Amino acid sequence: MKEITASMAGTVLNVFVSAGDQVNAGQEVLMLESMKMEIPIESESAGTIQELKVNIGDFVNEGDVLIVLE
Repeated sequence: MKEITASMAGTVLNVFVSAGDQVNAGQEVLMLESMKMEIPIESESAGTIQELKVNIGDFVNEGDVLIVLE
């Protein structure tokens, strides 16, 4: 099981994937907003989305788990 974590604190602006989706390494999976900047979060490895841990509008801290991959 692999996890995609937040690279910095911010608000989840958009989620580009759903549970069951296949993702590739380097694919943008969601967008954070921090200090009025948009920060894309990419998957570090290929896999299938097992679980989304966040929703649009959620505030996350650096290191929080955003998505779990199989």
